[in-house]
Amino acid sequence: MTRTFHAGARFSTPTSQIAEALEQVSIPTLLLTMVHITGDPAFIRDFAQAGLFLNEVQGFMSEEDKARARAAALPAIVEFRDRGCPTPPPLPPALLKEMLDWAAAEPVDDDNMALVLEELDLDGADPRRPAALDPSRAEKFRVIVIGCGESGVLAGLRLRQAGVSFEIIEKNGGPGGTWWENTYPGARVDVANHLYCYSFEPSNHWRHFFAEQPELAAYFDDVMNRHELHSHTRWNTEVLAATWDESTAMWAVTVRSGAGTETLYAHAIISAVGQLNRPNMPDFPGQATFSGPSFHSSAWDHSVDLSGKRVALIGAGASGFQIAPAIADTVDRLDIFQRTAQWMFPNPAYHDAVPDGVRWAMEHLPYYARWYRFLLMWPGADKGLDAARVDPGYTDQDGGTDYAVSEVNALARMMFTDWITTQVGDDPALLEKVLPDYPATGKRTLQDNGSWLSTLRRRNVNLIRTPVREVTPRGVVTEDGLAFDTDVIVYATGFRATEVLTPMTVTGRDAADLHTEWGTRPFAYLGITVPKFPNFFMIYGPGTHLAHGGSLIMHSELEMRYINACIERLVSTGARSMEPLAGPTEAWHRRTQEKIKQTVWAHPSVKHSYFKNPDGEIHTVSPWRLCEYRAALQDPDWSHFHLVEEA
Repeated sequence: MTRTFHAGARFSTPTSQIAEALEQVSIPTLLLTMVHITGDPAFIRDFAQAGLFLNEVQGFMSEEDKARARAAALPAIVEFRDRGCPTPPPLPPALLKEMLDWAAAEPVDDDNMALVLEELDLDGADPRRPAALDPSRAEKFRVIVIGCGESGVLAGLRLRQAGVSFEIIEKNGGPGGTWWENTYPGARVDVANHLYCYSFEPSNHWRHFFAEQPELAAYFDDVMNRHELHSHTRWNTEVLAATWDESTAMWAVTVRSGAGTETLYAHAIISAVGQLNRPNMPDFPGQATFSGPSFHSSAWDHSVDLSGKRVALIGAGASGFQIAPAIADTVDRLDIFQRTAQWMFPNPAYHDAVPDGVRWAMEHLPYYARWYRFLLMWPGADKGLDAARVDPGYTDQDGGTDYAVSEVNALARMMFTDWITTQVGDDPALLEKVLPDYPATGKRTLQDNGSWLSTLRRRNVNLIRTPVREVTPRGVVTEDGLAFDTDVIVYATGFRATEVLTPMTVTGRDAADLHTEWGTRPFAYLGITVPKFPNFFMIYGPGTHLAHGGSLIMHSELEMRYINACIERLVSTGARSMEPLAGPTEAWHRRTQEKIKQTVWAHPSVKHSYFKNPDGEIHTVSPWRLCEYRAALQDPDWSHFHLVEEA
């Protein structure tokens, strides 16, 4: 994998092959690239996108306009090649703003401009990179990072760039977190890969637009290697507990590995354990009596051959939605037990491979990869939040408030319903099973290219919506008494997402227990720090899960920049500790809760959602626009912290 920010790579590709590549590229991205190569704004002024939509990167342009764009671009690219592929000079700010508005198919507002320019990073400066700290101080400050998923890898490399001493503790045998653990058939990401990667470590070589698990695991391992993080990591080691010692201003961290249990010490902790980390196993009567193999989707037993077997798939959320199409043609019978029907977002390219021509453009055309990332980011940033917000004055005469919560939400429901009904065809019984009875985007919306419903129409596949009553030695029994004999049971029942940091014990100042402080309502100032827990920071903490768009990696980058600023403050001032004050923390949590209650996620018709705790409340999801959250993290307000100076 290579990093290409702006200059591209010098090439001698024959003209005929360049022309072939242009048949496969995103034309809006190509036109933006051509402005850089030529300096001529006519490449955007003479063309127009009809609109911008999530995962649609051709701007709804006509075939005639796309052909005209290719014809205009080809000689300019050939001329650029023949000049030796020089790095294009910077563009005037006014022209760059015109390009942003053109790319977005709408004006990019001032609130979003800073975030957008960071993500574009046209000069390759990596603006979120921390400054190197004074080695005489930084090397003495020790940080333990818990977890080596996407946020743990990020934390490690940013600490290394700052010159801070650190160690990553990871319970698995390699990096990637969920992408290390979830090896089930069909496992793949549901955010486009050219956005679901670090902004400063893009890959131009993704094999799929939405990569499968092995490629994602390889990406994080590659980043680990590039930044020399393996030597800073303990694998197959689990953190059991962390206890703050006020007398030494240190954390005592109890870890367990194959060699036994030991205690490590650190001045600060960064929790990067994630929220989709601990499997949620249902507790059905008779579960232990089942005579065949059974396992959770996140611990897939690859020794079990499903060929010709009768398989019961319990759960059909995000994981089951991917597993069923991947195994349906090899099993004898597949019985899918689904508690709640899911809304599906149309994405015809969900399983598509990245064509060679696109990879060529990513690698060789200056700024192509950066603008392509923008085309993925902008419609997926906060547009989903528009559909999630409740309009108090909205009423629908046909469906009432259970139908939709706003006009935008109603339009989303109409689009999703049309996508589903078109695929189901003349099968009213199946349509009744798969059409959700709650507003669109009320819970996780799944990416779909038609594979799910085509799987349900197979003769050897049966969708059961009746709840499971018990498990017997022979199979599964539903509440209506129907028995389904099976050979293998797969539990695709998700994760204990609302139980943040479970099962780790964290003990702060004055023996405060973090889980006692939280109860079922986890909270944190800006989602990162908690009163009574000095020098304890979280990436992907309470209130930072993204349910409306963007990329979790982008969110992690913003959070880690904030954490770097906190650590810099501790190191540069020689302070013993810092923790947020109760007042600002409570205010942030209150404002977050007020916003969440104004979203469809909190709608009472959404009865089963991993967003909700046992009381039906939501404390893990972020209701903030990405630019709002970035602004909140940009410049830490030190008056919101209690800093203890060195004695």
